[in-house]
Amino acid sequence: MMKKAHVCMMAALLAAAGLAAAQQGAAGYPNQPIKLMVPWPAGGGVDTTARMISEPIAQKLGQPIVIDNRGGAGGNIGTELAARMKPDGYNLLMGSISPNAVNIHLYSKLGFDPIKDFAPIVYVSNVPNILVVPASSPVKTAKELIEMARANPGKLNYGSGGVGSSQHLAAVQFMSAAKINIVHVPYKGTAPAEADLVAGHISLMLDTTTCLPFIASGKMRALAVASKKRNPALPDVPTFDEVGLPGVYASSWYGLMAPAGTPRPVIDKLNAEANQVLQSVDMKRRMAEFGAEIGGGTPEEFGQFIVSEIKRYESIVKLSGAKLD
Repeated sequence: MMKKAHVCMMAALLAAAGLAAAQQGAAGYPNQPIKLMVPWPAGGGVDTTARMISEPIAQKLGQPIVIDNRGGAGGNIGTELAARMKPDGYNLLMGSISPNAVNIHLYSKLGFDPIKDFAPIVYVSNVPNILVVPASSPVKTAKELIEMARANPGKLNYGSGGVGSSQHLAAVQFMSAAKINIVHVPYKGTAPAEADLVAGHISLMLDTTTCLPFIASGKMRALAVASKKRNPALPDVPTFDEVGLPGVYASSWYGLMAPAGTPRPVIDKLNAEANQVLQSVDMKRRMAEFGAEIGGGTPEEFGQFIVSEIKRYESIVKLSGAKLD
């Protein structure tokens, strides 16, 4: 009995020492630059949000946050790299809807587990998808676009940031509701798809709000937003409900994550700093200009949201018929 009690006491002391060391490490954190993995090319919604949120957090932490863009495979390449990085608080991930909620249903094999391999930090923002066409398009309304698609089945095409991306699955919902057939053209990220849309090489996109500058400059035309209410950044653009396609709700979300095993005191510190930034007047203004609904909250709330999104997108991916190896 004495030996068992001694073992238990030693275990308790070691656990307490480990907790104290973790807390002490967090107290001095960070003392070097932090890397933020962005598993998409520069210029898209994930990259834009990562840069928007990381700059003020870096200022508060007193250390730079370096963006590492590793695009490809619907966000899987960079996300898998992030899952294998050292869980020390100096390696973070900009999580997003595709690799962290959709791809588990899309790919037969993933090199990571979206739940077990990551520690949620904070939910950053949510942006609705927007139906856009190039400025050169003859259609001026969503109704005209639908009529053209019905009159020319299989002849119109739409771009996306990749198979299983938010743009792809938003378009699937749009096609199903409108009962039209348009051809999917997947790209390796949002930015190259937008470039081809502006050039008129593709007919339309259900884009993220990275298209707002193109709309403002007259290079794209917005026809509808996939949300329950109009986007403040586009007050004159109707919702899909308003154009006669109820229930077409699609959006992209973004959040900070870390490799599983990152010390909880570090997670809590990053969460606290991020929440302060998200509640700042300047960040609220910038998010509104980006057409985003601002996030925040605890790591647990973000984790529960991810689980619910994984469940929700199971049926949507099945509807798309998409499957990748």
